[in-house]
Amino acid sequence: MNKRILIIDDEQDIREATQLCLEILGEWEVLSASSGKEGLVTAAAEQPDAILLDVMMPEMDGLTTFERLQDNPLTQNIPVILLTAKTQPAERRRFTQLHVAGVITKPYDPFTLADEITQALTS
Repeated sequence: MNKRILIIDDEQDIREATQLCLEILGEWEVLSASSGKEGLVTAAAEQPDAILLDVMMPEMDGLTTFERLQDNPLTQNIPVILLTAKTQPAERRRFTQLHVAGVITKPYDPFTLADEITQALTS
């Protein structure tokens, strides 16, 4: 049985490209959500093995979405990997303090993304 991952990102192109990379190169079953609100519902209903979460989204940003995932007993144990273009040292420290499974910087290399996710989930 394939591992299941939920991509929460407001940009359709990123969701589609990431889904293709993970299905082909990582053999993941990919679920997707276009907003934090939709992602919270999908995560609770589908119980994926991991979540890829965009940090910068309108309405509910990724950090608020992460906090809500952590507050819900149904989703608090799902590992979350942040996808972000924010790479300043202060931001990186903040992400580390959140106890996320990992942080992947955009733009990412589609050919190494599946390996980066695996590494984040096993370290």
